[in-house]
Amino acid sequence: MIRPTTITALLAMSLFSVAVVAEEGDEGAGGSLFSKMPIEVHGFYEMRAGYRTRKDKYAKDMSIMESRFQLDLYSYMDWGDIQVKGDIFGDLVEEQADFDLREANIFIRPFEFMDMKIGRQILTWGTGDLIFINDLFPKDWQSFFIGRDNEYLKAPSDAVKISLFDDWANLDIAYTPQFDPDRYIDGTRISYWNSPMGSLAGDNAIVHTNRPNRWFRDDEIAARLYKTIKNYEVALYGYRGFWKSPGGQNAAMNQALFPDLSVYGASARGPVGKGIGNTEVGYYDSSDDAGGKNALINNSEIRYLLGYTQEIGRDLTMGLQYYVEQMLDFHAYKRSLTSGAARDQYRHLTTVRLTKLLMNQNLRLSLFTYYSPSDKDVYMRPNVNYKINDNLAWEIGANIFFGDYPNTFFGQFQNNTNIYTGWRYSF
Repeated sequence: MIRPTTITALLAMSLFSVAVVAEEGDEGAGGSLFSKMPIEVHGFYEMRAGYRTRKDKYAKDMSIMESRFQLDLYSYMDWGDIQVKGDIFGDLVEEQADFDLREANIFIRPFEFMDMKIGRQILTWGTGDLIFINDLFPKDWQSFFIGRDNEYLKAPSDAVKISLFDDWANLDIAYTPQFDPDRYIDGTRISYWNSPMGSLAGDNAIVHTNRPNRWFRDDEIAARLYKTIKNYEVALYGYRGFWKSPGGQNAAMNQALFPDLSVYGASARGPVGKGIGNTEVGYYDSSDDAGGKNALINNSEIRYLLGYTQEIGRDLTMGLQYYVEQMLDFHAYKRSLTSGAARDQYRHLTTVRLTKLLMNQNLRLSLFTYYSPSDKDVYMRPNVNYKINDNLAWEIGANIFFGDYPNTFFGQFQNNTNIYTGWRYSF
């Protein structure tokens, strides 16, 4: 778990104090704090349990076993909005209690043409459905693979986001003063393919990293320029920072690295026939291995995506995607490889999403499937969610992995196949 930085934690504790000062400046010193601050309170209490269906000697049989309480405080004021959202949870897999600060930010509109959000926040953009090309904001892959709610795939960023609006186009800029990596697979909860060892590993080989962590030097900046043209939203993207999950190893192969990364991309989304189509592309410039001659550092890549979603029946929707990762300087990479299996020059991936709503849309049946014809592996996410009433919901789901080889992306997780269930009371 990535805990909030000291600065973010202090921000979370002081946001409402800032609001109080602003309100008292308008209303005077008298009166009650809460009578002057309109605060919306939302949240939920949730219990989840899950187990692996296969024996994994590098991880516990329990994939998830936790109770979670989320409190979301939101206040609207004349000068701006304030939000603080955090989760307290007890985790029997790691046998500890923890706190995850999800959001702690101030939103202001200093000019009619500009919005600004400062603090811990969830950032996202791009057109992919559970495939991310130009969305270089942190993800929580451990949560995704063990059965937490889909909202936890998005990890928070400590950032400043500025949005500028104009009739010609709109511009979003997100600046993160200290690198926010993914919550990546490191062996603590999920076993994985360890390339230096040439075998599967888990709690016997926790991934150790050299994370860039200098304020205002190891920073990130992302930008999106977008416009709607005749019902089609088109966008250009740029990013400068680091590979979000470890993208290399040191020479001794005992420490994972986050090499420098710049990304340049574009996307389009809009009506196609009876459905919605989308396309996206991104050029990944891995500047620490510009010529592709260092097999220990990720090569530069071009990533492509085509997608289409359509309602194919009453309350039945299908989404299709085709995704390709093209490794650049492939021949230089192969010549520099001294051990281990070589990656493919092209990795192909297809996805299918089926969603059916029943019982006045209170029952949702869904299946999301990844299939890679190049890696010959599969990842399936079946899920049943039933809304019992306005406050209470129950779900059951699974994360199913299989493949021909233990070193492909989804194939390495075969022993992590799990089934889970959960109850959530929202307020």
